[in-house]
Amino acid sequence: MSQQEWQTGDPALHEFQFPEIYQSLHNSIPPELINRYDPVYVEYYNRYNAGRLHTHEVPIEDFRKNPARYLIAYGRARGPDVYRITEQKCPVKGGEITIRIFEPAPKQETQGEQKKKAAYINFHGGGWVFGNLGTDHDFCKTLVDGLDGNLVAFDVDYRLAPENPYPIPVEDCWAAFNWIRTEKAAEFNLDPARLSVGGASAGGHLAAVIAHLCRNEGIPLGLQVLTVPVCDMHQVFTPDGDFDRENCPYESYREMEFAPALPAARMAYFHRHFLGVPRPPPSEDDWKISPMLAPDFTGLAPALVSTAELDPLRDEGEVYAAKLEAAGVRVEVKRYLGVPHLLSALDGILEGGRQFNAAVIAALQRELVE
Repeated sequence: MSQQEWQTGDPALHEFQFPEIYQSLHNSIPPELINRYDPVYVEYYNRYNAGRLHTHEVPIEDFRKNPARYLIAYGRARGPDVYRITEQKCPVKGGEITIRIFEPAPKQETQGEQKKKAAYINFHGGGWVFGNLGTDHDFCKTLVDGLDGNLVAFDVDYRLAPENPYPIPVEDCWAAFNWIRTEKAAEFNLDPARLSVGGASAGGHLAAVIAHLCRNEGIPLGLQVLTVPVCDMHQVFTPDGDFDRENCPYESYREMEFAPALPAARMAYFHRHFLGVPRPPPSEDDWKISPMLAPDFTGLAPALVSTAELDPLRDEGEVYAAKLEAAGVRVEVKRYLGVPHLLSALDGILEGGRQFNAAVIAALQRELVE
């Protein structure tokens, strides 16, 4: 008997096949962006991140109870060991914070005295909400090793929002800077005229603010290392912390609104946790939230500004660098192609990350040693 002879009913139903349906995994790289990334990053991201919740999609209370349940970390190169790593407590308003200190082996002058060293003071990233002394531990070791005995690195464990919202992280970093400069220079044989500050993302924001405060107070600062920095919260978000897509002056935010590592929704989350809802009303201190709004850029320390091509913060970092340059500040601007916002944390897998490390070491050498 042929097939046609035993089939009954609607022929179309006999031909029916359930369609194959493919849905993108949650937090996948947008298809229109994927070919622009370094393929090594795409491989790692798809293996470890795609399909998972980002930390900003988890209630902060749940994250604080068990961070390891939600964190993903890969791609950081292990820094070379250094002579000594210790921690000390720094007094701040309402308590104390920890400073981790990375020292090279002592270098002797020809007269037998120890040579004075420069200092790099680091403020980690994480949107003022995440991050800790582990975030840039290997980066600090890499800098101390790369400066060949001429630099001590200090990593600042400032208090985090939302438990400690603005201005507490700014005040902690300013207190730490001055504690190192005035209380610790002799202990670590530092030259107070050869201090530098730096950080990535929220840490870049904090470093930029400290650079302005140094200039305002007449305190010497040799270099500001601003890596994928947050420079402008006011013109990107509404006072309630919503992404202002229509009025945002930075095209990279619209271009990278759904980019991995730092989508606009993640920055909005940081805005709300750091600044509250609504954010503080307009005041003369607005520039401490958005350094882009600072009234005066003259006389600031030389800057190394590093941006990532596939980062919403790309354009504001480059506009900020242009404002520095227009005010007569010596600025080196580097845009790293094919890399996400996490540029500085991917030196173990991306060439762009390794190039970034070399550029920071070269800038510290040039501005603080030579």
